[in-house]
Amino acid sequence: MMNANDAIAYIHSVCWKGTIPGLGRTQELLRLMGNPEKQTKFVHIAGTNGKGSTAAMTASILRKAGYRTGLYTSPYIYRFHERMQVDGVEITDEELSEITEYVKPLAESMAESPTEFELVCCIAFEFFKRRNCDIVVLEVGMGGALDSTNVIEVPEVAVITNIGLDHTDVLGNTLEEIAETKAGIFKEGGHAVVYRGAPGVEAVFERICDQRHVQLKKADFDSLQSVSHSLEGQTFHCGCRKDLFLPLLGNHQLHNAAVVLAVADTLMELGWNITEQNIRDGLRDVRWPGRFDIMRRDPLFIIDGGHNPQCIEALVQNIRDYLPGKELVVLTGVLADKDYADMYQPVMPYVKQFICVTPPNPRKLEAAQLAQYLSDTSGIPAAAYDKIEDGVASALKAAGTDGVVLCFGSLYMIGSIKDALEQL
Repeated sequence: MMNANDAIAYIHSVCWKGTIPGLGRTQELLRLMGNPEKQTKFVHIAGTNGKGSTAAMTASILRKAGYRTGLYTSPYIYRFHERMQVDGVEITDEELSEITEYVKPLAESMAESPTEFELVCCIAFEFFKRRNCDIVVLEVGMGGALDSTNVIEVPEVAVITNIGLDHTDVLGNTLEEIAETKAGIFKEGGHAVVYRGAPGVEAVFERICDQRHVQLKKADFDSLQSVSHSLEGQTFHCGCRKDLFLPLLGNHQLHNAAVVLAVADTLMELGWNITEQNIRDGLRDVRWPGRFDIMRRDPLFIIDGGHNPQCIEALVQNIRDYLPGKELVVLTGVLADKDYADMYQPVMPYVKQFICVTPPNPRKLEAAQLAQYLSDTSGIPAAAYDKIEDGVASALKAAGTDGVVLCFGSLYMIGSIKDALEQL
């Protein structure tokens, strides 16, 4: 009998190739499993940034409305089990082991092996079926048209969040090309909600919705109004909804919330029983780890998982809005294959010291190399630590009691940083 560690080791094992576009393998494995994905309804979410937050808010509202709600997200921040939850509770070790053991011989019987992501998707679909979910909020892994999650039939709502230039080698070189790929989740006769974007991007969505007879709703950004914000959260108006409270920080999260309100409106029009109070409570109680996430107060210790240019832009805006006049100790580490110059440049004016660590990943950039690069380009002192716990201790010391430690960089180190912080 497998245990959870065996199951995760098996999922990560070398027999699954990297990313190969195409739905054929996922469809075949699901067919061998009796098509568990056909047993539930979905809200399907694609986009470059804000997918996870949008999914978390949507799932929170549906839970408040009394629906048994699945949530599928990627990548995980702290541990693998986060990727599949029902009513805010992660898959248990037992369920993960049982379902992986069930899927394993079926996957191994296939002429062409599924990829790791395809395998995880199929495990998730089986989990949601076994838990009798009323609805699942399903986040796309990458792209849209050829992402494994796109094997589902017409979702209740297909959602596209903010689009940026990411994974251009796979998805296209312009925002319009990327929008075209993401809009692959719009299915004949369905309903769609989109984040407002450049006119060219919106034109792509309009054309595809037109061709596929999809009813399109654009998020209402015109009436979005920030009322107040603090490190506890923010209050805002959107349309006729006044004084909504959101614990997620940053102006971009208000735009994501406007998308979620349009999703809730669409679901209500389709007959889902969601009240205005469910919407308020869902937004108020949403939790989404690793996004300008305050881990402790003295000193302030903030973790942010943003790592592409749009995320860094949002991070800098948050530094200005929430940490004015503060000098930051930045705790960071990156993968060697990331374009890390673009990542650090915008943040440099706010930093008094860099503490560099090495992420626990084969593609890591050594902490000493990163420290050398940062001190050479910025003139800001940068120290390197091989052990993440030593880096965390050093950052806390450097910040003192009323300073700020801001941790950003590779998602792969965030779990280890949280563990080290808890041990200290």
